[in-house]
Amino acid sequence: MRWSFTLGTFMGTAVRIHVTFLLFLAWIGLVAWQRGGAEAAGNSVLFISAIFLCVLLHEFGHILTARRFGIVSPEVTLLPIGGVADMESMPQKPWQELLIAVAGPAVNVVIAGALLAISGAFNLHEAAQIANPSVSILERLAATNLLLAVFNMIPAFPMDGGRVLRAALAMWLGQLKATRIAAGIGQGFALLLGFAGLFGNPMLLFIALFVFMAAAGEAQMTTMAEAARGLPVVDAMENRIATISRGASVSEAIDILLATSQDDFPVVDPSGRPAGLLSRAEIVDALRDSDPGAPVAPFARKDMTVIGAHETIDAALPALNGGDPVGVVDADGRLVGLLTRQSLAEIMMIREARPDWRLPHRERVS
Repeated sequence: MRWSFTLGTFMGTAVRIHVTFLLFLAWIGLVAWQRGGAEAAGNSVLFISAIFLCVLLHEFGHILTARRFGIVSPEVTLLPIGGVADMESMPQKPWQELLIAVAGPAVNVVIAGALLAISGAFNLHEAAQIANPSVSILERLAATNLLLAVFNMIPAFPMDGGRVLRAALAMWLGQLKATRIAAGIGQGFALLLGFAGLFGNPMLLFIALFVFMAAAGEAQMTTMAEAARGLPVVDAMENRIATISRGASVSEAIDILLATSQDDFPVVDPSGRPAGLLSRAEIVDALRDSDPGAPVAPFARKDMTVIGAHETIDAALPALNGGDPVGVVDADGRLVGLLTRQSLAEIMMIREARPDWRLPHRERVS
């Protein structure tokens, strides 16, 4: 995510923190300082930081369980509303998703049990007063972890309970229909949460917006994945694309940009192999920052994802979900097409209208 920085790496996953989280901590400290001075501010910031450490451990419950099924999470980011683990793919089997979803709340339950064992006593009435600094921090933290476990198990997608619901439904209804039902319930929950937020709690409005958008995004991604499942790349790629030679000047790149409405332009070497990627904005930046006769190649991104023409679209989905186009290459590594979210969306519309659709007339690339 933008506006976030890495704190460190734990068990192969980068732990990142978003700047809005630091602003949130500063706001918590300021409010507490106005009410009770520096000591109150320090205690409040410490308590909130401890909660988010538990949230981080919750996310690693998901991450480490997913890793058992070969799913890697390169990073996890802390936000004011919680943690977000970036998984490179989703589990293919419903029972795997169920275990991954349950692992997070299970970590919170374990943490609560450990804290209760350390404190030696637990007063439910006092522990429920999470904002009361006079109550033991261990008791409040234990109560908070129990609350996190219960809240996350609400069957509203994309929370953990919603994922459990989708996994259970998918065993009988299939992934696509299960996702639509779980996402619909999640968006309905978000509307109720947003309505409650109108009566004095702006944070609920923020959470509701996040849940609503995340549920819609997950449903769209699942629909895309189901539509693309098993579909050859050659059937969905754009093969009439404009490319930019690695030795082209900025002026030549501008001429190519003006001649087409294409959003991204592969940079190719003399043999036709991809050597980078230039967006329209990057070409304009090159014109602004350099001479028109200067080479445009230094402004290209070097990490363009490529896929073989004989492969299926499933392999390209992680890159496409990240927003980047994917280059399609033949057996010799030469660029023969480009796969974009737009082209995939068009395939989705066509396959929804005609599920048996194929392109037998399109020439196959070996």
